[in-house]
Amino acid sequence: KAVVSTQSTGDHIPSLVEMSTANTRKHHSSLLDSGRLSYVEGDGRMGYPAGGPYDCIHVGAAAPDVPTPLLDQLARGGRMVIPVGAENSVQKFIQVDMTEDGHLEKKNLLEVRYVPLTDKGRQIRTWR
Repeated sequence: KAVVSTQSTGDHIPSLVEMSTANTRKHHSSLLDSGRLSYVEGDGRMGYPAGGPYDCIHVGAAAPDVPTPLLDQLARGGRMVIPVGAENSVQKFIQVDMTEDGHLEKKNLLEVRYVPLTDKGRQIRTWR
């Protein structure tokens, strides 16, 4: 059985969403044209409910705690990996599994250091 997955990725800054889309279109336009990949402007802490529920969620920036909106978008049988912990400190890379009966199971995988998962105002101040 073939597995066809879709992926949505987001950013607060519209020009970064546009740049990401343009760069993908240069060499992998079929991913965009098929709908397998999409870029959206938004707050990563809130996820992208319109595309959910998701079998897999990868969060590429550290949150102080696992954001509830992301847990709410995880499908039964799904898995999320997310760095969790304070900024500028050792964080834990956590695996969160949603069991088929709707329970969450968390497992610490390893220690990491990621940039913080931030709000739009902070990201814009940092980016400029």
